[in-house]
Amino acid sequence: MSPFSNDAPLQRVGTIETHTGGEPTRVVISGGPDLGTGSLAEQTERFRDQFDEFRSAVVNEPRGSDVMVGALLRPPVEENSVAGVIFFNNVGPLQMCGHGTIGVAVALASLNRVQLGRHQLDTPVGPVSFELHDANRVTIQNVPAYRYRSDVEVHVDGLGQIRGEIAWGGNWFFLVNDHGQDLNINNVEKLTKITWAIRQALTANGITGEDGKEIDHVELFGPPVDPQNDSRNFVLCPGKAYDRSPCGTGTSAKLACLYADGKLAAGEVFRQESIIGSLFEGSVQEENGKVIPSITGTAYVNAETTLILDLNDPFRFGIRS
Repeated sequence: MSPFSNDAPLQRVGTIETHTGGEPTRVVISGGPDLGTGSLAEQTERFRDQFDEFRSAVVNEPRGSDVMVGALLRPPVEENSVAGVIFFNNVGPLQMCGHGTIGVAVALASLNRVQLGRHQLDTPVGPVSFELHDANRVTIQNVPAYRYRSDVEVHVDGLGQIRGEIAWGGNWFFLVNDHGQDLNINNVEKLTKITWAIRQALTANGITGEDGKEIDHVELFGPPVDPQNDSRNFVLCPGKAYDRSPCGTGTSAKLACLYADGKLAAGEVFRQESIIGSLFEGSVQEENGKVIPSITGTAYVNAETTLILDLNDPFRFGIRS
């Protein structure tokens, strides 16, 4: 028996389903585990260590897929916050999720828990604010972003030397501009193979984020399809699925690098396409020496669902590799 289950033969989990630029977020609004109190970082540790079956049940097959991102709503920790949230995917909890924050904002609005205007959300990496412009359009002000290392070389089998930047945008990224690949939706299988090889090479060579933190996202950049935009990206997420959105934390990491190089002024808008053509608009401001990214995107509610975990179902906790 899972530690979050009771003796009832059926357990029900209520969710609001959204997508942000094509990337899904399954927001758990009821039926989640009791994680106690404390910071969202402490609650996330309990979630990871004690309730991994619940994570898998929500986002893995047969109810979910590798691309599904979960968002477990929690009571707010900070006095000014409307809620707390723990993000997770097919392999474990996430530190932060930009597209997911936009999705949570729209889900909260659909529940009449927030109105138009500015609000604050607690995350494991600190409070994040969001402004709800209408039912679908949201601007998030992320945690501070920064470039940790530039001009980092790693040898990748089959590719040779790959050069990139290591940056933090709420998750750790390896950002690559010079890769020689066509960032086209029809090329996703090859792009996935290449970015996975880069990630494995980073691990094998001991290349990490600050304080030895694992770099679990790899991001390729190229020219946009729409000339009104500035860039197109392909982002490989920790569970080997690619991000259908332009990736909020990945765009934040990119903005920090551009700002560090003097290629983006404070307040200037940077338009980032995803591999499927969806769009985020980003900008930065500097506060007390820290670079604060803002990301604007749209999300839509596409389902209200009750997940059912049947005690007799051998795959009630999902299919885990």
